[in-house]
Amino acid sequence: MDAPNNTQNNVPQLIDINKLTPQAKEQAQQLAVNVDIKDSQSILQYGVQAQSNISAFSDTILTQVKTKDAGYIGDSLMNLGQSVRELKIDKIGGGGFFSRVPLLGNFVNSVKRFINRYEKVSTQIERIVDELDKARMQLIKDITMLDTLYQKNHEYLADLDLYIAAGQLKLNRVYAEELPEIEKTVAATADPADAQKLHDYKQMVHRFEKKLHDLKLSRTISIQTAPQIRLIQNNDQLLVEKIQSSILNTIPLWKNQVVIAISIFRQNKALALQKEITKTTNELLTKNSEMLKAGSIETAKENERGIVEIETLKKVNNDLITTIEETLAIQKEGKVKRAEAEVELVKLENELKTKLNAVKNA
Repeated sequence: MDAPNNTQNNVPQLIDINKLTPQAKEQAQQLAVNVDIKDSQSILQYGVQAQSNISAFSDTILTQVKTKDAGYIGDSLMNLGQSVRELKIDKIGGGGFFSRVPLLGNFVNSVKRFINRYEKVSTQIERIVDELDKARMQLIKDITMLDTLYQKNHEYLADLDLYIAAGQLKLNRVYAEELPEIEKTVAATADPADAQKLHDYKQMVHRFEKKLHDLKLSRTISIQTAPQIRLIQNNDQLLVEKIQSSILNTIPLWKNQVVIAISIFRQNKALALQKEITKTTNELLTKNSEMLKAGSIETAKENERGIVEIETLKKVNNDLITTIEETLAIQKEGKVKRAEAEVELVKLENELKTKLNAVKNA
Protein backbone atom coordinates (compact mmCIF):
# COMPACT_ATOMS: atom_id res chain seq x y z
CA MET A 1 0.00 0.00 0.00
CA ASP A 2 3.04 2.29 0.07
CA ALA A 3 3.30 4.99 -2.54
CA PRO A 4 6.35 6.64 -4.07
CA ASN A 5 7.87 9.51 -2.08
CA ASN A 6 5.93 12.14 -3.98
CA THR A 7 4.32 15.19 -2.33
CA GLN A 8 1.17 17.14 -2.94
CA ASN A 9 0.94 20.72 -1.70
CA ASN A 10 4.10 20.01 0.35
CA VAL A 11 2.31 17.14 2.14
CA PRO A 12 4.30 13.83 2.15
CA GLN A 13 2.20 11.15 0.48
CA LEU A 14 3.19 7.95 2.32
CA ILE A 15 -0.05 6.24 1.30
CA ASP A 16 -1.21 6.46 -2.31
CA ILE A 17 -4.97 6.76 -1.91
CA ASN A 18 -5.48 5.68 -5.52
CA LYS A 19 -4.06 2.28 -4.62
CA LEU A 20 -6.61 1.71 -1.88
CA THR A 21 -9.66 -0.42 -2.48
CA PRO A 22 -12.82 1.54 -3.38
CA GLN A 23 -14.25 0.85 0.07
CA ALA A 24 -11.08 1.92 1.87
CA LYS A 25 -10.79 5.00 -0.32
CA GLU A 26 -14.36 6.01 0.55
CA GLN A 27 -13.66 5.49 4.26
CA ALA A 28 -10.51 7.61 4.07
CA GLN A 29 -12.39 10.41 2.33
CA GLN A 30 -15.12 10.32 5.00
CA LEU A 31 -12.52 10.44 7.77
CA ALA A 32 -10.90 13.45 6.11
CA VAL A 33 -14.24 15.26 5.97
CA ASN A 34 -14.84 14.65 9.67
CA VAL A 35 -11.52 16.11 10.77
CA ASP A 36 -11.88 19.65 12.15
CA ILE A 37 -8.48 21.33 12.17
CA LYS A 38 -9.82 24.14 14.36
CA ASP A 39 -10.92 21.66 17.05
CA SER A 40 -8.03 20.62 19.31
CA GLN A 41 -9.94 17.57 20.56
CA SER A 42 -10.54 16.41 17.01
CA ILE A 43 -6.79 16.48 16.39
CA LEU A 44 -5.96 14.96 19.76
CA GLN A 45 -8.27 11.99 19.23
CA TYR A 46 -7.40 11.44 15.57
CA GLY A 47 -6.15 7.87 15.09
CA VAL A 48 -5.87 7.27 18.85
CA GLN A 49 -7.79 3.99 18.65
CA ALA A 50 -5.48 2.60 15.97
CA GLN A 51 -2.39 3.73 17.90
CA SER A 52 -3.74 2.20 21.10
CA ASN A 53 -4.31 -1.11 19.31
CA ILE A 54 -0.72 -1.09 18.03
CA SER A 55 0.69 -0.22 21.46
CA ALA A 56 -1.33 -2.93 23.21
CA PHE A 57 -0.47 -5.37 20.45
CA SER A 58 3.26 -4.61 20.83
CA ASP A 59 3.00 -5.31 24.55
CA THR A 60 1.32 -8.64 23.77
CA ILE A 61 4.09 -9.67 21.38
CA LEU A 62 6.76 -8.60 23.86
CA THR A 63 5.09 -10.68 26.56
CA GLN A 64 5.10 -13.68 24.21
CA VAL A 65 8.84 -13.30 23.68
CA LYS A 66 9.55 -12.91 27.39
CA THR A 67 7.53 -15.97 28.37
CA LYS A 68 8.66 -18.05 25.39
CA ASP A 69 11.65 -19.49 27.22
CA ALA A 70 12.02 -22.96 25.80
CA GLY A 71 14.94 -23.72 28.08
CA TYR A 72 12.96 -26.38 29.88
CA ILE A 73 12.58 -28.21 26.57
CA GLY A 74 16.34 -28.14 26.12
CA ASP A 75 16.75 -29.44 29.68
CA SER A 76 14.34 -32.29 28.92
CA LEU A 77 16.28 -33.22 25.79
CA MET A 78 19.52 -33.10 27.77
CA ASN A 79 18.04 -35.37 30.43
CA LEU A 80 16.92 -37.67 27.65
CA GLY A 81 20.48 -37.91 26.36
CA GLN A 82 21.84 -38.59 29.83
CA SER A 83 19.27 -41.34 30.37
CA VAL A 84 20.28 -43.01 27.11
CA ARG A 85 23.91 -42.89 28.20
CA GLU A 86 23.09 -44.46 31.55
CA LEU A 87 22.00 -47.67 29.86
CA LYS A 88 25.31 -48.87 28.46
CA ILE A 89 24.42 -51.55 25.97
CA ASP A 90 28.05 -52.51 25.50
CA LYS A 91 28.21 -53.44 29.21
CA ILE A 92 25.44 -56.02 28.98
CA GLY A 93 26.53 -59.21 30.70
CA GLY A 94 29.77 -57.66 31.94
CA GLY A 95 33.17 -57.84 30.29
CA GLY A 96 35.17 -60.96 29.58
CA PHE A 97 32.28 -63.38 29.73
CA PHE A 98 33.52 -65.47 26.86
CA SER A 99 36.91 -65.83 28.50
CA ARG A 100 35.45 -67.93 31.34
CA VAL A 101 33.22 -70.97 31.56
CA PRO A 102 29.55 -69.94 31.29
CA LEU A 103 27.17 -71.05 34.01
CA LEU A 104 23.41 -71.06 33.79
CA GLY A 105 23.05 -69.02 37.01
CA ASN A 106 25.38 -66.30 35.72
CA PHE A 107 23.46 -66.20 32.44
CA VAL A 108 20.10 -65.65 34.13
CA ASN A 109 21.39 -63.10 36.65
CA SER A 110 23.26 -61.10 34.01
CA VAL A 111 20.16 -60.69 31.86
CA LYS A 112 18.02 -59.90 34.89
CA ARG A 113 20.42 -57.18 36.05
CA PHE A 114 20.44 -55.56 32.64
CA ILE A 115 16.63 -55.70 32.32
CA ASN A 116 16.23 -54.15 35.77
CA ARG A 117 18.57 -51.35 34.79
CA TYR A 118 16.68 -50.87 31.54
CA GLU A 119 13.33 -50.67 33.35
CA LYS A 120 14.63 -47.91 35.63
CA VAL A 121 16.01 -45.90 32.73
CA SER A 122 12.89 -46.56 30.67
CA THR A 123 10.70 -45.12 33.43
CA GLN A 124 12.78 -41.94 33.44
CA ILE A 125 12.58 -41.69 29.68
CA GLU A 126 8.80 -42.15 29.63
CA ARG A 127 8.45 -39.28 32.11
CA ILE A 128 10.65 -37.06 29.97
CA VAL A 129 8.70 -38.02 26.86
CA ASP A 130 5.44 -37.04 28.61
CA GLU A 131 6.93 -33.63 29.44
CA LEU A 132 8.12 -33.16 25.87
CA ASP A 133 4.73 -34.14 24.46
CA LYS A 134 2.98 -31.59 26.69
CA ALA A 135 5.46 -28.95 25.57
CA ARG A 136 4.84 -29.92 21.95
CA MET A 137 1.07 -29.47 22.33
CA GLN A 138 1.56 -26.07 23.97
CA LEU A 139 3.88 -24.97 21.17
CA ILE A 140 1.30 -26.03 18.57
CA LYS A 141 -1.31 -23.90 20.38
CA ASP A 142 1.14 -20.99 20.45
CA ILE A 143 1.73 -21.27 16.71
CA THR A 144 -2.04 -21.06 16.10
CA MET A 145 -2.30 -18.12 18.49
CA LEU A 146 0.53 -16.31 16.68
CA ASP A 147 -1.36 -16.76 13.41
CA THR A 148 -4.25 -14.88 15.02
CA LEU A 149 -1.90 -12.15 16.23
CA TYR A 150 -0.42 -11.87 12.77
CA GLN A 151 -3.89 -11.34 11.29
CA LYS A 152 -4.71 -8.73 13.92
CA ASN A 153 -1.51 -6.88 13.17
CA HIS A 154 -2.50 -6.87 9.50
CA GLU A 155 -5.87 -5.38 10.43
CA TYR A 156 -4.28 -2.71 12.61
CA LEU A 157 -1.95 -1.80 9.77
CA ALA A 158 -4.94 -1.37 7.43
CA ASP A 159 -6.58 0.95 10.00
CA LEU A 160 -3.43 3.05 10.23
CA ASP A 161 -3.26 3.30 6.45
CA LEU A 162 -6.81 4.65 6.43
CA TYR A 163 -6.03 7.32 9.01
CA ILE A 164 -2.79 8.29 7.29
CA ALA A 165 -4.49 8.49 3.88
CA ALA A 166 -7.33 10.55 5.36
CA GLY A 167 -4.84 12.84 7.06
CA GLN A 168 -3.03 13.38 3.79
CA LEU A 169 -6.31 14.26 2.08
CA LYS A 170 -7.16 16.70 4.86
CA LEU A 171 -3.79 18.44 4.71
CA ASN A 172 -4.04 18.68 0.93
CA ARG A 173 -7.35 20.52 1.32
CA VAL A 174 -5.92 22.70 4.07
CA TYR A 175 -2.99 23.86 1.97
CA ALA A 176 -4.95 24.06 -1.28
CA GLU A 177 -8.20 25.64 -0.03
CA GLU A 178 -8.69 26.41 3.66
CA LEU A 179 -5.36 28.05 4.52
CA PRO A 180 -5.23 30.28 1.37
CA GLU A 181 -8.81 31.40 2.10
CA ILE A 182 -7.89 32.50 5.64
CA GLU A 183 -4.72 34.20 4.43
CA LYS A 184 -6.76 36.03 1.82
CA THR A 185 -9.18 37.26 4.50
CA VAL A 186 -6.36 38.50 6.74
CA ALA A 187 -4.70 40.29 3.86
CA ALA A 188 -7.96 42.02 2.96
CA THR A 189 -8.98 43.14 6.48
CA ALA A 190 -5.65 43.75 8.19
CA ASP A 191 -7.52 43.01 11.43
CA PRO A 192 -5.21 41.82 14.27
CA ALA A 193 -7.91 39.40 15.41
CA ASP A 194 -7.95 37.80 11.98
CA ALA A 195 -4.16 37.62 12.04
CA GLN A 196 -4.34 35.82 15.38
CA LYS A 197 -6.89 33.39 13.93
CA LEU A 198 -4.48 32.67 11.07
CA HIS A 199 -1.63 32.06 13.53
CA ASP A 200 -3.81 29.77 15.65
CA TYR A 201 -4.94 27.90 12.56
CA LYS A 202 -1.36 27.35 11.42
CA GLN A 203 -0.48 26.02 14.88
CA MET A 204 -3.38 23.56 14.71
CA VAL A 205 -2.22 22.47 11.25
CA HIS A 206 1.25 21.95 12.65
CA ARG A 207 -0.16 19.81 15.49
CA PHE A 208 -2.15 17.77 13.00
CA GLU A 209 0.98 17.20 10.92
CA LYS A 210 2.80 15.97 14.04
CA LYS A 211 -0.15 13.70 14.80
CA LEU A 212 0.01 12.29 11.30
CA HIS A 213 3.74 11.70 11.72
CA ASP A 214 3.08 9.75 14.92
CA LEU A 215 0.63 7.54 13.02
CA LYS A 216 3.33 6.87 10.44
CA LEU A 217 5.71 5.80 13.24
CA SER A 218 3.03 3.45 14.55
CA ARG A 219 2.66 2.08 11.04
CA THR A 220 6.39 1.31 10.93
CA ILE A 221 6.10 -0.56 14.22
CA SER A 222 3.21 -2.61 12.81
CA ILE A 223 5.21 -3.44 9.67
CA GLN A 224 8.22 -4.54 11.77
CA THR A 225 6.01 -6.65 14.01
CA ALA A 226 4.94 -8.99 11.19
CA PRO A 227 8.38 -10.62 10.59
CA GLN A 228 8.95 -10.75 14.35
CA ILE A 229 5.80 -12.84 14.76
CA ARG A 230 6.92 -15.16 11.98
CA LEU A 231 10.35 -15.50 13.62
CA ILE A 232 8.74 -16.64 16.87
CA GLN A 233 6.49 -19.03 14.95
CA ASN A 234 9.45 -20.48 13.07
CA ASN A 235 11.35 -21.14 16.30
CA ASP A 236 8.27 -22.81 17.78
CA GLN A 237 7.88 -24.94 14.66
CA LEU A 238 11.52 -26.05 14.86
CA LEU A 239 11.01 -27.08 18.47
CA VAL A 240 7.86 -29.02 17.57
CA GLU A 241 9.69 -30.85 14.79
CA LYS A 242 12.62 -31.78 17.04
CA ILE A 243 10.33 -32.98 19.82
CA GLN A 244 8.30 -35.05 17.36
CA SER A 245 11.51 -36.53 15.96
CA SER A 246 12.59 -37.55 19.47
CA ILE A 247 9.20 -39.03 20.38
CA LEU A 248 8.40 -40.74 17.09
CA ASN A 249 11.87 -41.74 15.88
CA THR A 250 14.68 -41.51 18.42
CA ILE A 251 12.96 -43.14 21.40
CA PRO A 252 11.38 -46.06 19.50
CA LEU A 253 14.66 -46.71 17.69
CA TRP A 254 16.54 -46.69 20.97
CA LYS A 255 14.05 -49.15 22.51
CA ASN A 256 14.32 -51.41 19.47
CA GLN A 257 18.10 -51.43 19.79
CA VAL A 258 17.80 -52.42 23.45
CA VAL A 259 15.53 -55.33 22.50
CA ILE A 260 17.95 -56.35 19.79
CA ALA A 261 20.87 -56.13 22.23
CA ILE A 262 19.11 -58.35 24.76
CA SER A 263 18.20 -60.87 22.04
CA ILE A 264 21.73 -61.03 20.72
CA PHE A 265 23.08 -61.32 24.24
CA ARG A 266 20.77 -64.25 24.92
CA GLN A 267 21.80 -65.88 21.65
CA ASN A 268 25.47 -65.59 22.53
CA LYS A 269 24.87 -66.94 25.99
CA ALA A 270 22.81 -69.84 24.62
CA LEU A 271 25.48 -70.71 22.07
CA ALA A 272 28.20 -70.61 24.69
CA LEU A 273 26.12 -72.72 27.06
CA GLN A 274 25.31 -75.19 24.32
CA LYS A 275 29.00 -75.50 23.55
CA GLU A 276 29.74 -76.38 27.18
CA ILE A 277 26.88 -78.89 27.29
CA THR A 278 28.14 -80.52 24.13
CA LYS A 279 31.63 -80.66 25.53
CA THR A 280 30.41 -82.25 28.79
CA THR A 281 28.25 -84.76 26.92
CA ASN A 282 31.17 -85.79 24.75
CA GLU A 283 33.23 -86.51 27.88
CA LEU A 284 30.57 -89.04 28.98
CA LEU A 285 30.73 -90.92 25.70
CA THR A 286 33.16 -93.67 25.05
CA LYS A 287 36.46 -92.91 23.44
CA ASN A 288 35.21 -94.65 20.36
CA SER A 289 32.92 -91.65 19.67
CA GLU A 290 35.84 -89.27 18.96
CA MET A 291 34.60 -88.48 15.47
CA LEU A 292 31.12 -87.62 16.80
CA LYS A 293 32.67 -85.44 19.49
CA ALA A 294 34.81 -83.60 16.96
CA GLY A 295 31.82 -83.13 14.67
CA SER A 296 29.69 -81.68 17.49
CA ILE A 297 32.39 -79.23 18.46
CA GLU A 298 32.87 -78.09 14.85
CA THR A 299 29.11 -77.69 14.48
CA ALA A 300 28.93 -75.53 17.58
CA LYS A 301 31.83 -73.39 16.34
CA GLU A 302 30.17 -72.98 12.97
CA ASN A 303 26.96 -71.84 14.65
CA GLU A 304 28.85 -69.04 16.39
CA ARG A 305 30.04 -67.48 13.15
CA GLY A 306 28.15 -64.54 11.71
CA ILE A 307 26.81 -63.16 15.07
CA VAL A 308 26.29 -59.37 15.08
CA GLU A 309 29.19 -57.72 16.93
CA ILE A 310 28.63 -55.57 19.98
CA GLU A 311 30.67 -52.78 18.35
CA THR A 312 27.85 -52.28 15.85
CA LEU A 313 25.41 -51.69 18.70
CA LYS A 314 27.85 -49.27 20.31
CA LYS A 315 28.07 -47.27 17.09
CA VAL A 316 24.27 -47.12 16.79
CA ASN A 317 24.01 -45.96 20.41
CA ASN A 318 26.69 -43.28 19.84
CA ASP A 319 24.87 -42.09 16.71
CA LEU A 320 21.67 -41.68 18.74
CA ILE A 321 23.54 -39.62 21.32
CA THR A 322 25.09 -37.45 18.58
CA THR A 323 21.62 -36.80 17.14
CA ILE A 324 20.36 -35.58 20.52
CA GLU A 325 23.43 -33.37 21.03
CA GLU A 326 22.90 -31.76 17.62
CA THR A 327 19.29 -31.13 18.56
CA LEU A 328 20.44 -29.38 21.73
CA ALA A 329 22.80 -27.19 19.70
CA ILE A 330 19.94 -26.11 17.44
CA GLN A 331 17.78 -25.36 20.51
CA LYS A 332 20.57 -23.27 21.98
CA GLU A 333 20.87 -21.28 18.77
CA GLY A 334 17.08 -20.75 18.70
CA LYS A 335 17.18 -19.51 22.31
CA VAL A 336 19.91 -16.97 21.44
CA LYS A 337 17.83 -15.68 18.52
CA ARG A 338 14.78 -15.29 20.75
CA ALA A 339 16.86 -13.40 23.32
CA GLU A 340 18.08 -11.07 20.57
CA ALA A 341 14.51 -10.56 19.36
CA GLU A 342 13.41 -9.74 22.91
CA VAL A 343 16.12 -7.10 23.33
CA GLU A 344 15.19 -5.55 19.99
CA LEU A 345 11.47 -5.51 20.83
CA VAL A 346 12.11 -3.89 24.21
CA LYS A 347 14.17 -1.24 22.45
CA LEU A 348 11.42 -0.56 19.92
CA GLU A 349 8.77 -0.42 22.64
CA ASN A 350 10.84 2.08 24.67
CA GLU A 351 11.43 4.23 21.61
CA LEU A 352 7.71 4.27 20.85
CA LYS A 353 6.74 5.11 24.43
CA THR A 354 9.39 7.84 24.61
CA LYS A 355 8.11 9.30 21.36
CA LEU A 356 4.47 9.19 22.52
CA ASN A 357 5.38 10.82 25.85
CA ALA A 358 7.30 13.51 24.00
CA VAL A 359 4.28 14.18 21.78
CA LYS A 360 1.97 14.21 24.80
CA ASN A 361 4.15 16.72 26.64
CA ALA A 362 4.76 18.93 23.61
